[in-house]
Amino acid sequence: QVQLVESGGGLVQPGGSLRLSCESSRRPFTRYAMGWFRQAPGKEREFVASISWSGAVSEYGDSVMGRFAISRDNAKSTVYLQMNSLNPEDTAIYYCVRSRFSSTSQSENQYEYWGQGIQVTVSS
Repeated sequence: QVQLVESGGGLVQPGGSLRLSCESSRRPFTRYAMGWFRQAPGKEREFVASISWSGAVSEYGDSVMGRFAISRDNAKSTVYLQMNSLNPEDTAIYYCVRSRFSSTSQSENQYEYWGQGIQVTVSS
């Protein structure tokens, strides 16, 4: 069983930044694409970002394009989500996910393992 442990969430003011981290408990980490989804209260779960096994390819949801950046450190089995220019619409529970495959995807069906989620609140 793979455990994904998210950290770095919390409360931030509009316009601020946060960096989420997600560490995978199981090796090998490098074979698989990783990603982030989010779910706001009363809304459907939404794709945020995904990164390929090597880190060479990434893709983003339309609502975060240009503001968020996903990266990974395979030596630490950790994936990151740098979130800049946050606004109240970014308030959600953020989930770290591990793919069944090595390439990126926006489809939830590609992701086999999910973290428990971490709260991000953007408010003044």
